[in-house]
Amino acid sequence: MLNIFHEVSQDCSRITTEKYSTSFFSSIRLLHKDLRAPIFNIYGFVRFADEIVDTFHGHDKEVLLKEFREATCLAIERKISLNPILNSFQLTVNQYQIDHQLIDAFLHSMEMDLNKKNYDRNGYEEYIYGSAEVVGLMCLTVFCDGHKDTYEKLKPAARSLGAAFQKVNFLRDLKADYERLDRLYFPGCDFSNFGPNDKAMIEADIQKDFDHAYEGIIHLPLKARFGVYVAYKYYLSLFKKIRKIKPQCILDERVRIPDYGKMFILAKAGIRSQLNLL
Repeated sequence: MLNIFHEVSQDCSRITTEKYSTSFFSSIRLLHKDLRAPIFNIYGFVRFADEIVDTFHGHDKEVLLKEFREATCLAIERKISLNPILNSFQLTVNQYQIDHQLIDAFLHSMEMDLNKKNYDRNGYEEYIYGSAEVVGLMCLTVFCDGHKDTYEKLKPAARSLGAAFQKVNFLRDLKADYERLDRLYFPGCDFSNFGPNDKAMIEADIQKDFDHAYEGIIHLPLKARFGVYVAYKYYLSLFKKIRKIKPQCILDERVRIPDYGKMFILAKAGIRSQLNLL
């Protein structure tokens, strides 16, 4: 009967992914079936932590996040939790021996979101590492499944991919983060005077991350390569769309890729995969 509980827990993480991000859900579905549940489990964990600091207004976020951290540690140590999201996460952490320092770094970045509103270069890099790069490393741990040499080889590219995704989100959500949460992640930028030079500087940094990430994607284990490539192409397309618009448009609207655009990305990626052109 314990297997049923674990199955239900993992279903919760899968549903969480589907409800919060159709793009990531679709990409994860393209992974080999053995990898889907573990990656859903990681996404469910990071999504719930992010929700605490981003949307639980009117509640004591600091207390909730502290309790979430404590419950996470207990779940991993005990190898079970009555919180289905944490139970599914501990299954993945313990099965794949995910480095606990990655989890600590992620939760530290979530704690930074509680009070920090503006970032200098060091704080920005620290936040990007904890909020995004380590998530890429958790997923890479699953993809490599104990092959430490492969993990070490692909580790820098996995960090770059996580960073690229997060920075694109920051650029896309610049207005919402500033007006709704009073946050401005990009160092040295003034929201009230965000201009072409600021945008170009940020975009150059993101492009460098995307270029580096691709070098790792093409060397991923086959079970993971196509799903990660599709997620990469989706975010790259979103980034290219953002690059084409003026700074003021970013402050006035949230850029999206329509469903038909996502279908085109998937179809094109499928063709490239079949022709071994990834």
